[in-house]
Amino acid sequence: MTNERTYAHGTRQREVGRGNRTSRPQKSRFGGSSMRRGPSEQGSPKRNGESTDKIPESGDNIRIVPLGGVEEVGRNMTAIEFKGSIIVIDAGFQFRDDNTPGIDYILPNTKYLEDNKEKIKALFITHGHLDHIGAIPYIMERIGNPPIYTAQFGAIMIAKRQEEFVNIPKPDIRVLDPNQTITISEELSVTTFPISHTIPDSIGMIIKTPYGNIVFIEDVRVDNINGIPTEEEFEQYKRFKDMEVLLLTMDSTSIEKPGFSLSEQVVIKNIEEIVRNTKSRLIIATFASQVERIIAVVEICKKLNKKVVFEGRSMRTNLEIIKHLKLVDTDKVTIPIEEMENYPPDRIVMIATGAQGEEYAALMRISTGTHKYVKLRPTDTILLSSSIIPTNYRAVINLKDNLYRSSAKIITYLDSDVHASGHGNRDELKWIHNQIKYKFFIPLHGHHYMLRQHAELAYSIEVPRENVVIPDNGSVIEIYEKGQKIKVLKERAPSNPIMVDGFAVGGVQEVVMRDRKLLAEDGFVVIVASINLKTGKLRKSPDIISRGFVYLRESQELLQSARIIIKKTIEGSASGMNPINFDFVKGDISDAVGKFLFQKTAKRPIVIPVILGV
Repeated sequence: MTNERTYAHGTRQREVGRGNRTSRPQKSRFGGSSMRRGPSEQGSPKRNGESTDKIPESGDNIRIVPLGGVEEVGRNMTAIEFKGSIIVIDAGFQFRDDNTPGIDYILPNTKYLEDNKEKIKALFITHGHLDHIGAIPYIMERIGNPPIYTAQFGAIMIAKRQEEFVNIPKPDIRVLDPNQTITISEELSVTTFPISHTIPDSIGMIIKTPYGNIVFIEDVRVDNINGIPTEEEFEQYKRFKDMEVLLLTMDSTSIEKPGFSLSEQVVIKNIEEIVRNTKSRLIIATFASQVERIIAVVEICKKLNKKVVFEGRSMRTNLEIIKHLKLVDTDKVTIPIEEMENYPPDRIVMIATGAQGEEYAALMRISTGTHKYVKLRPTDTILLSSSIIPTNYRAVINLKDNLYRSSAKIITYLDSDVHASGHGNRDELKWIHNQIKYKFFIPLHGHHYMLRQHAELAYSIEVPRENVVIPDNGSVIEIYEKGQKIKVLKERAPSNPIMVDGFAVGGVQEVVMRDRKLLAEDGFVVIVASINLKTGKLRKSPDIISRGFVYLRESQELLQSARIIIKKTIEGSASGMNPINFDFVKGDISDAVGKFLFQKTAKRPIVIPVILGV
């Protein structure tokens, strides 16, 4: 394969030979070879995301294919296949990280589903969080627009998000009632059951097959009081008392945290005390997805005769859904932000987005003094009712620095029990394991180390090791011999991430991501030179343009030395060429200048040569 980069200037860098010289590897910007390695050098197909073999038909086996969500937290999607019928569970996205600069969202790879879309009977959604529904507008046409089954709150969240995508077909959303059964085929049916999470209408699924039931549980916690599950939890899981379960899958996100998580009831009680005792304006920042907590705060404010202001786009969107579903009466308690100053400060409670330090979210604008309606006062109290997502650590530190400069009172989950996770800790997950008599187990939703720890939990309660599969994205898992054994095929479904990059949706090339990261780190240098086509000599001193590398006005000695190297390299490479091979000359310039700049500055800017023949 030819290595090729195309730049905005219209120039192109390519591996090319001249005369009878063989093509050579394109070198890196600082002298080392950067020829892309073949699959054998990069690792097995398991790690580069693509299978080299055609996946066989599943036949009479039950097939489970995690397409996302098992090497990361996010972009959850799993396919379950049996005798020509496929059901897909969840279709979420993941937000970009440091490895994907400029990307909007990261989607599961649906190539396996696209190749088998005539088999897809339904998409089931476990709940309305974006890491479970966010990919829907991007992937539905690709997989044949199957009907979407979900509970009421999830259905409204999907429909609300769909309003942003006016040019694609309206999805066929079918609202599930609690404990409803959907017949997929003669051999396959799905029964839903309620589970505890941070958003209303979260469901698990019992997938019935001739070989036994698959219990599919995604994001889950166990409501408890001081480590003792509530009566409601015992009641929900009674359904499994006498059920022989073939396979259990479950969320692994908080497996490394010991014990039981803090009860949401305790969190609400503590927030109520803060609302009651705060004698000035109170700003509560939390995830807009913490719908149950938001509803509880509204109820508290009704009881204490306070007014609630919702601020932030996603927060206001969820308020509309709460109103539509009549989950809480908001008529006499909520007011527009424009009317906030009409009430005494001690009667105002604002619920705002931005606890993770998002640049344009409400709380960040409040903290920097750029919010249109809210200016912080020393008498204000700010309650951060959320923990820090690891990837947002720096942003949250910046947010807290800004907030503490205001002299307002700040309360965080480290100061008081004002946040509980929606993902069960280790002992909660163990409690669920003990309620379900299952044969096989597949941990889902989490980084590999989380899945591994969840597998260790299963071993600790005497599940045989050969009955536990720790998957990667794209693993093709089959239960065979009529439910007696489980295996992972050597073939894999494509699993390399699909990126949403502006209007483009697809696999962004590795070289694009690499260049974006390099530009962010050390910038770039553009070299513009003109060559006499007859002699191969420079017609004038080359121009050097730099962005994000060094300040050129203070680097004249460096530039002069670079020009000497450019002149020497161009005239040495072009000597005797007729015609001049511009791609070859540009490759030599990139090598020489890149190596020189690294030696002089310890920086590695991208070097872009533009050679003009005159």
